[in-house]
Amino acid sequence: MLRSVLILVLLLVALPVSAVERASRTRVSANGTFSVRLVEKSPGKCTLEVSKESGPIWTLAECVGGVDDLYFVSNDGERVWVFFPLAPKGTVKLPGKKNRKVPAWANTVVAAEYGRQGRVQERRLLEYVGVRELPEVRQMAQHLKWLEGVLGVPGKGPRLTDAGRIEFETVGGKSHQLTF
Repeated sequence: MLRSVLILVLLLVALPVSAVERASRTRVSANGTFSVRLVEKSPGKCTLEVSKESGPIWTLAECVGGVDDLYFVSNDGERVWVFFPLAPKGTVKLPGKKNRKVPAWANTVVAAEYGRQGRVQERRLLEYVGVRELPEVRQMAQHLKWLEGVLGVPGKGPRLTDAGRIEFETVGGKSHQLTF
């Protein structure tokens, strides 16, 4: 009896140690100077890290996305765009008569820009996918697939150009660019 209690106590003490940190894929700026990644220390505890070869330049202690999202850092290391290729469905309906037939999930946030202090701006699905192309968006129970070249959606994946712009294609085949 004492032996099984001791084993149980040892297992409970060892549990926090067994939690493994997870990190997103590290991405490098167009000029090769900076890199960015998200580190998930535990559920709900994350750090966005912008680094140089010499080490971290700045961090943001916030879960700005997940380890499977796409991160892009500017050439000066001051801004980061996060793409949510598997975006959680939004539930806020757009106001106005012209938006009556637009589903609430079309208002989902699909990309956000961050700086040292936090969120700078965000982009929503309807900014990239027109109402006519909404049937091309792959709907899952709680998420949307809207971006070509990732998560099994055919096409070219998002990429950072030499000029420091992010180029990407949405379902429906339209090309877009984002700048920092």
